[in-house]
Amino acid sequence: MSLQNFISNAISPWMNNEGPEADIVLSSRVRLARNLADKPFPIAASKEQLSEVIQDVEQRFAGHAHRKFGQLELLNMEELKQNEKRVLVEKHLISPNLSDESKAGAVLLSEDESLSVMVNEEDHFRIQVLLSGFQLNQGLKYANEIDDWMEEKVDFAFTEKRGYLTSCPTNVGTGLRASVMMHLPALVITQQMKRILPAINQLGLVVRGIYGEGSEALGNLFQISNQMTLGKSEQDIIDDLRSVVMQLIQQERSARELLLEQSKVQIEDRVYRSYGILSYSRNMESKEATQRLSDVRLGIDMGLIKGVSGKILNELMILTQPGFLQQYAGEILSPEQRDQRRALLIRERLKLESEFQSGGGNK
Repeated sequence: MSLQNFISNAISPWMNNEGPEADIVLSSRVRLARNLADKPFPIAASKEQLSEVIQDVEQRFAGHAHRKFGQLELLNMEELKQNEKRVLVEKHLISPNLSDESKAGAVLLSEDESLSVMVNEEDHFRIQVLLSGFQLNQGLKYANEIDDWMEEKVDFAFTEKRGYLTSCPTNVGTGLRASVMMHLPALVITQQMKRILPAINQLGLVVRGIYGEGSEALGNLFQISNQMTLGKSEQDIIDDLRSVVMQLIQQERSARELLLEQSKVQIEDRVYRSYGILSYSRNMESKEATQRLSDVRLGIDMGLIKGVSGKILNELMILTQPGFLQQYAGEILSPEQRDQRRALLIRERLKLESEFQSGGGNK
C-alpha cells in the first residue's frame, strides 16, 4: 500500500468491523515496548545509530508478509511532509512524539492499519494493535504474535529479573500498555466523571485525552490505560483494565437511562441542536465540531436520531482534524480557512448520509 492510501482515508479499514460494546468503547489498543539488545536505546543513541536501526528493520520486516497482518510497509519520517505526519497522528498510527521529536523515526504499517510498529520513538519498537470496540484480549493475542515474529529475527533487551528493558521505568517488565478509547458523554453531562476520574487513578490506571499523554479529552473521549507494567503478568494487566472498563460501560449506560427518564426534552434539545448546527453551519472550530459530533453520536446511540450511521460520526471525528483538512485541500490553510472547510465538509457528509439512508442505501 502506498503512502497516499494511508493518509487519504479517514476511516482505517479495521474501523469498519464494529466490535463488542462499540457504542461506548470506540477502540481497543494493545502496545508492547521493545528495545534491541545490541543497540543504544533511542534516548541515548545518535542519529546515525537510529538510522542503522531503520535500515535493519527495512531489511528484516518491510515487505515481508505476516500470517495475520499480511505485508508490512515502512514509512520513514524523514521522507514525509509535516502534514502527512500530522495525518498519521490524527489516525493514531503514530504518536506526536515520533512525528515531532524522534531524531530518526519510522513506522511499519499493515494494509488494514490495525498494526503499526513505531521505530525509534521512545523505544526501538512500539508494537501497536488497534481493534474496534472492546477487544483487549484479542489485541493482546495479536500483539504477542507480532512480538514472537519479530523476536525470531532480532534479540530484544531482556533480563530474567526485570523482564523487557525500556527507556521509561514505568514500562519495564512486560512493556505492555493496554488502553481503550471510550465515549462517555452521559457521565460528563451528569457530572459523574469528576468523581470517577480520581477513583480510576487510585486503581493504578491513567486517564488521558484522545491523543494520549498531555492531550485534552475532547468530545467526551477518554483513553483509559494501565500505568505500571513491572510485577504483573500481561493477563493480569488486561484483566484489571477490563474490569474497570466494564464498570464504566455500566455506569455510562445507567447515566444514559437516567437522562432519558429525567431529562428527555433537554437531552433531545441538546443532540438535535448540535445536529442542526453541524448540518447548516458555515464556520466551525475544531473544538466545537468535536463536541457537537459527540452530542450527535450520543443521540444516535440513544435512539433519538434516526437515519444517521454512528460510523459517519467516527469518520468525521478524524476527517475534520487540521491535518486531514489540509490534505484534502492540497495546501496549508489558515485557521479561518480550516474552520470554513470543516463546516463545509461536515454539511456535505451529513447530507450525503441522509440521501443514502433515505434513497439508494436502503434498496
